[in-house]
Amino acid sequence: MKKSKLYDLRVRYHKKILQELLGRRSESGAFSNADSGSKASKEIAARVAKKMESATGVKACMFLPKEQTLGNIFARFTADFLDEAFRRLHHIRPGEWIFSTSQDSKGISKHHQYEHLADLEQVLTKHPELRSTLGGDYLITPDITIARTPVSDQEINRDGIFLDVSRSVAKLAPLRESVNRTSILHASISCKWTIRSDRAQNTRTEALNLIRNRKGKVPVVVAVTFEPLPTRIASIALGTGDLDCTYHSALYELQESVDEIKNEDQAEMLGTLVAGRRLRDISDLPFDLAI
Repeated sequence: MKKSKLYDLRVRYHKKILQELLGRRSESGAFSNADSGSKASKEIAARVAKKMESATGVKACMFLPKEQTLGNIFARFTADFLDEAFRRLHHIRPGEWIFSTSQDSKGISKHHQYEHLADLEQVLTKHPELRSTLGGDYLITPDITIARTPVSDQEINRDGIFLDVSRSVAKLAPLRESVNRTSILHASISCKWTIRSDRAQNTRTEALNLIRNRKGKVPVVVAVTFEPLPTRIASIALGTGDLDCTYHSALYELQESVDEIKNEDQAEMLGTLVAGRRLRDISDLPFDLAI
């Protein structure tokens, strides 16, 4: 069976979005990722949808899922795309990888860098008065996680004896399965179908939580969105220190659409985000995960 190329995977991703997520709202006629109260948002969203329809041969859906489920479905489609694309780069970034959209109660504490947070959460549950001193929730549950499983000593020595297990070396290295059996968080991905001010703040808070509360390496921390307004994308993409980068599910279509509507403010902001290396296309993310 012939393996799909990256372009084909992106087209398939867009087909899923069109078939199940992107369509016009019955009450306003605006597309499901647009702000009904913003002319620019509605115009850009409509043009992006039209370009995606032309490239995929698929029409936008007639029946939209409930608002509460849009984000979860978007995260699942994004995870499927990244899983398949990233695995095609196995020769560049080898390892056994676990992609997950699970929202279980353990959150990030099931990964090696954050195991200690489960103990901290238990203490805060028993002594809630400490929360005001130590801060808020620690066991965040990212929309998508990518984790690496530890490697056996046999695999490490596959090409010759590098690790002499009879000697006292690398006894605390979490990548060794004989030392640690917990997965190591490689990436945390926040998925935002659209962006409003409260959602932007939540994304940044999660990112800072991952950075500040780790015991070990910092995972890749990024966001993926389908928001049509560049000025709203800027609320999570501008600046450094928390998110590594923000990715748009259809950046090329967005750039063309913004140019077409002749909105200087939106065009200037989009240009700033892209030129400033704060916004990239979803097809760039598998490569950034492989760094």
